[in-house]
Amino acid sequence: MENGIANLLGALSLAVMDRIEQGAREVVGRGGETPAALIVIGYGQGMTNDKLRRILGLSHSGTVRLVDRLVSDRLVERRAGKDGREVALHLTPSGAASRNELLASRISAVTSLLDVLSSAERKQLATLIRELLARQDTSEMDRFTICRMCDDRVCTNCPLPTNKGQHGH
Repeated sequence: MENGIANLLGALSLAVMDRIEQGAREVVGRGGETPAALIVIGYGQGMTNDKLRRILGLSHSGTVRLVDRLVSDRLVERRAGKDGREVALHLTPSGAASRNELLASRISAVTSLLDVLSSAERKQLATLIRELLARQDTSEMDRFTICRMCDDRVCTNCPLPTNKGQHGH
């Protein structure tokens, strides 16, 4: 039974990711971590190359190449960070517009999968997904990683806990 659920959830997850990636490619013309990078940088909390690297799980050089591409595509700009040594990443107006399109595209890609459910079934699914997320053992960095493509205007009360790793560190 458990293997069956895991298998089905895995298949559904891939269907969701395939739809999201296809939509993202149509919006920014690039796949990979480009869409997630735009969304994460758009959260606007003094994003640095290193924080972006950790959230996306990339190497240092991979992150530098990704940011270089975003800068050359005129979606992101580098500015002096808080302490003057660090470089802060900011979306350009074009980057912000692309980010909004990406978020809308992601929501509509997933909504199209949910359309086959009744309103009551969607509510039931929402409750189960919220519970599933709320019971995970996650740190703040895990939350950034899991939520790297979330629309922070839609999800104003993230169910993921952020208490892992806070004891004794």
